[in-house]
Amino acid sequence: MNATLLALLDHRRTNRARPVPAARTSPAGPAPRLRRWADPAAVLAATVLIAVRAAGLGRWIVDDAAVTFAYARSLDEGLGPVQLPGTSPVEGYSNPSWLVLMAVGRRLGLFDHGAFLGVSDLVLYPKALALLCTAGTLACIAWAARAVAPGRAWAVTLLAGAALATNLSYVAWSFSGLENPLYGLTAAGTGAVLVRAVARGGLTAPRTAVTAAAIALLAALTRPDGAVLAAAHPLVLALFARRRDLARSVRALALHAGVVAVPYGAFLLWRHAVFGLWVPNTAVAKAQQTPELAQLARSGDLLTYAGWAFALVGALCAGAVLARPGTACRAMVALLVPLLLSLLAYGVLGRDWMALYRFATPVWVLAAAVAALSAVVLWAAERARGRAVLVVALTGALVLAHTGQAGREASFKAHPTLSMCFVAERYGRMFNTYAERLGLRHATVALPDLGGTLLTTRLRVLDLAGLTDRRIADAYASGDMRALRDHVLRAERPELLHVHGAWVNKPGLTAARLADAGYVPLYRQQNGGDFVRADAVHDPARIAAVRAWAAPRLDHLIAEQDHTGSCGATLTPGRGAAL
Repeated sequence: MNATLLALLDHRRTNRARPVPAARTSPAGPAPRLRRWADPAAVLAATVLIAVRAAGLGRWIVDDAAVTFAYARSLDEGLGPVQLPGTSPVEGYSNPSWLVLMAVGRRLGLFDHGAFLGVSDLVLYPKALALLCTAGTLACIAWAARAVAPGRAWAVTLLAGAALATNLSYVAWSFSGLENPLYGLTAAGTGAVLVRAVARGGLTAPRTAVTAAAIALLAALTRPDGAVLAAAHPLVLALFARRRDLARSVRALALHAGVVAVPYGAFLLWRHAVFGLWVPNTAVAKAQQTPELAQLARSGDLLTYAGWAFALVGALCAGAVLARPGTACRAMVALLVPLLLSLLAYGVLGRDWMALYRFATPVWVLAAAVAALSAVVLWAAERARGRAVLVVALTGALVLAHTGQAGREASFKAHPTLSMCFVAERYGRMFNTYAERLGLRHATVALPDLGGTLLTTRLRVLDLAGLTDRRIADAYASGDMRALRDHVLRAERPELLHVHGAWVNKPGLTAARLADAGYVPLYRQQNGGDFVRADAVHDPARIAAVRAWAAPRLDHLIAEQDHTGSCGATLTPGRGAAL
């Protein structure tokens, strides 16, 4: 008995002497006071990181974006969906929702009106929208992560933001002036809604069905291939539906289908009534063929670009999460569904001529979310040694991904895809000056580079790429290049014409054929150049004078072209070349 009492007293003295361990941070993450600010701070930090990377591209806006800008100008001026005043409606754009945002910005005086702090709003407004969409994308990732890893959503957001910031494809095309950032936002929104619904048991709820359907509708109106996201909610519902919830699941599917189909069907009817087509004219011009299984292999190119190390680490983390049944596993499945759909859509699209995988933006967003979420979930489940290995692997993979893109980044920064400003100067303003010096009134110019041209030309434009011309688009779709040449050289007979590169060989508008049709060169460029129809100029001496005037100026412009610089506060029709 005495021995027992002595032992108890000794145990109490030992416990009194041993310091009480400090309160450990909850597995859910930071203290509640900090937790409120952790996620917004992570979204802000990741957005800034991506914005800094985008700043390296300067004021570059890709010329294709300016086609949408021209349509937005026409809409705001009450002319309807036309490329220029007085032309017939042709759907020469494939991003109606982005077009509406441009038109709204113009109506509010934020776009196509001038400059702010020395930067043209033609550059500033779409890039500001891109920044908002980027922040929204990261907020969606944080929102999804809170349902799976509460308290650690900030870590998921920072890791996903770092992955996107190191990906020049995502950064460049999100800040190109095109619809990519809005498309990426819809992908992130779809993933977030599905993850939260699966994690919290609300997959059959009407709110989930309506929200997922509304986001899918926005995606379909942002890019034609965005319609694939409409299948995400039904597929996830099919994967997780339980027999006892069959009636609720059917109601959710019906509600989802109605929210997508009714407004999108109305839009298709409007499109056919206005343009006479069920698809954008751009899809006809690009001659999208029925996809083949072999095309899906092109998705593997994205793995190479993103970096095999990062793809491998992300896949291993996702696989480890999927191997452990629970909320995180179900959430990962829900996130993988829209990712696989986006990969499928990318694979079946025709190969794009632009660099850096322009159509892959939703893939990058969802892949970054999958990798980041699975890594953080796995980190929380591991001990110190496993966490250290994971951190080293992720850090190394991100560094390798960034350094692996260094060469392409330098090349793209030096020569980014054809810019709006270069086209505005080279074709819009230059051909205005040609027409003035040659005495051509009410002339037509035929050329394939359209965006900057539409914003600056005072001439009628014939689009040799077919994006805004039904007859030329139909010729590309049918492969009938003779019909295309007959339409251009015999029916339209534009006074001025420019071709180069593929636009010589593909339609067969060679120098010999142009000469046979009565065209003489004003400036030679590669296998094409600038041409004028000789019989349209009353004084032949003017042609020689313009040829002598143009050569040194265009030589300099082409050699010193600055794709990332400014082309003035505004781009207005009628101004001549500043050379």
